[in-house]
Formats: sequence, C-alpha cells, structure tokens
Amino acid sequence: MDERLVAFERLLNIMDELREKCPWDQKQTLESLRHLTIEETYELTDAILQNDMNSLKGEIGDLFLHLVFYCKIGEEKNAFNVSEVLNGICDKLIYRHPHIYSDTKVENEEDVKQNWEKLKLKEGKKSVLEGVPSSLPSLVKASRIQDKVKGIGFDWNDRKDVWAKVLEELNELEYEVENGTENIEEEFGDVLFSLINYARFININPDDALSKTNNKFIRRFQLMEILIKENNLEIDKLSLEEMDIYWEKAKKILKSE
Repeated sequence: MDERLVAFERLLNIMDELREKCPWDQKQTLESLRHLTIEETYELTDAILQNDMNSLKGEIGDLFLHLVFYCKIGEEKNAFNVSEVLNGICDKLIYRHPHIYSDTKVENEEDVKQNWEKLKLKEGKKSVLEGVPSSLPSLVKASRIQDKVKGIGFDWNDRKDVWAKVLEELNELEYEVENGTENIEEEFGDVLFSLINYARFININPDDALSKTNNKFIRRFQLMEILIKENNLEIDKLSLEEMDIYWEKAKKILKSE
C-alpha cells in the first residue's frame, strides 16, 4: 500500500480517537477552531519566509490536522465527510485543467489562468471577483483582486504605464495633503493599490516584501536597543539624532553578517 495513504489513514484514525476520548478535542467546534487555523496559517507563512524547511514540515502537519478536524465535524453534522471533500477538489481540478484532462491547448501560464477564470464563470459565479474572501487582509486582498481581473484580460500592457499610474496617484495624494481635503485617505489607498499593482509587473509579492521589511526593521531596532543598553544609556532619553547613530551602527552590523 502507498505509504502516503497509510500516513493519511493513520491521521484520520487518530482524529477519530481524539474526538471520541479527548475532552479538549470533543469540545471543539468549527467556530472555535477558526482562529487557531488562522494562527497556524501565519506560522506556516513565517516558516516559508524564513526558508526553515524543518519548521515548514511541522506547520504543514498542523494544518493537515485542522483540515481533517473540520472534515470530522462536518461528518458528525451529516454535512460532508473527508471523502467528499477530497473527491470534490479532485473533480474541480480536472474540470479546471482541460489542457491536461481534455483537448484544450495552452501556450503558457497566462493562458492557464485565463481559462481558469472563464471556467469559474461558467460554473455560475456572477463575478470574477466573487471568489475573493471579504476577510482577507487588505494588502493580500488587493493582490488577489488584481490577479483575478488580469485572468480575464483587464490589465495594463506595459510596466512603464503602471509606474506612470503610481506617480500620478502620488501626485494626487500630495495635492490632497497640501490642500487638506477630505480625500486624503482615499488617495492614500489609491497609491497603495497602484504600488501593489506595480509589484505584479516586477514579479514581487507585495505581502512577502512588506513582511521581510517588517522583520528587517525589527532586527535592526532590537539590535539598536542592545547597543544603547551596552553603553548604559536609556533609549527614551536619547534624541532622534542620537538614536540614529545607533540605528546606523546596527544596520552596518546586520549587513556584515
């Protein structure tokens, strides 16, 4: 028997036992697991950004457990079971990959994505954007929106035109700020949206980029705090100019590593 099937069956059997015998597992509901699943997903993304393959393996396992847990609860509610879930995604993948399982011809990745979005509309979805979760973080949501509309051809043709749009939005924001209008927040949002759009054209995931910048800032700031303490100083007693000296020291140290 395929060792993958053996391992998956083992997880399913353990889930059955936990649901039957463990007080904590017995108490869990779809709602109580939701925030834990979100937390596990963020831990998974941390492992990916850190390129920590050992942690990644563990975090994938944690998510597998959550997915099996949801299937177990669905079975108890007579709503669905794990077999229906797996067969459902298999059927969807076959239907949405006609270039593999039928006679549709594609030339590249973009053809595949366009076919995917067109097939979803044929399934009865009223909008290309219907599949974008409302609860997504705004940065990720903007990326998904732009990716979705690109799938049906609603997109810029040239990277330079996209950058020109970024500059246009920046100028509009500056005008609103200088004149103190009510449109500052809206124009700031337009700047962010256009920058996220530009990220696609230079093959950068904006959420990954911002996450890495956040982590870089944290490392530098925490090292700056250490350097200041080593000189028997208190950070909240220093001027911005004095702190900047230690900031530059921390920056040089981390760059040399």
